[in-house]
Amino acid sequence: MIFADNLGVPEGPVVLADGSWLVVEMHPDRGCVTLLDKEGYIERVIARTGRPNGLAVDRDGTLWVAESQEPSLVRLNMEGHAETVLTECDGEPFLFPNDLCFGPDGALYMTDSGLLVEDWAPGGQIREDFMEAQTDGRVYRINPGTSEIEKLDSGFRFTNGIAFGPDDNLYVNETLTGMVYRYRWEDGELVGGRVDFGNVAYRESTEVPIGPDGMAFGADGYLYVTVHGQGDVTVLSPEGEVVRRIETAGRLPTNVAFGRPGERKIYVTEDEFGRVEAFEVETEGLRLYS
Repeated sequence: MIFADNLGVPEGPVVLADGSWLVVEMHPDRGCVTLLDKEGYIERVIARTGRPNGLAVDRDGTLWVAESQEPSLVRLNMEGHAETVLTECDGEPFLFPNDLCFGPDGALYMTDSGLLVEDWAPGGQIREDFMEAQTDGRVYRINPGTSEIEKLDSGFRFTNGIAFGPDDNLYVNETLTGMVYRYRWEDGELVGGRVDFGNVAYRESTEVPIGPDGMAFGADGYLYVTVHGQGDVTVLSPEGEVVRRIETAGRLPTNVAFGRPGERKIYVTEDEFGRVEAFEVETEGLRLYS
């Protein structure tokens, strides 16, 4: 089912308590955070930030935006007031802030894909030699109250989606290899380094990168991963095994979110046709940290 249409390179879907939705639109003609009504129609543009990529909403209703054109973390309210919070970590500039989620400790976790947008997609088109791109993908933890920031890991080949599971472990994916990784959570801290969890790609990357983008957990512990270029949402079991592939109408799904509590449906942003597609599934979403 098509839930929303006529969007400019959408990403970062977030459902609000009243059933309306927020998405980002990354197309250079838009470059905005957009509010959709309950029926999926564009209600208004909240703010234009440049090229917003990731989006998360905290318990106070504040929007946090991973801005990739002028690499930064932006704080935004529903009235459209935007404030740049961070542009670097310990003197190392951000390159490509990508996705966001809150953790059980109240911190904000952010991926950075590891190269500048203009180096990844000069002129708005992903470079033909994308598999040769030099990337230093990173994962950050940020205190939203004090803006303190810590780099947790680096050296990824295009870090992308990020989510906490029902086990409170942190899951991060890597687009150019198809991998989803897991970090163990223990006594309020991440313990040890990343370990392989599962791989979602089965096609070779040719014209466009094929690999994981955004992802979200169901309440049943299964992980739903959009696979950009492969045209599906791949579902991984709690053991990391592929159990299902939900085909999207377009081949460029970018992110996935569950509907409101009690709704067994996923909403998928898709770039080829500029839509949000909706699919019935067997579970409601895992409650997100805020």
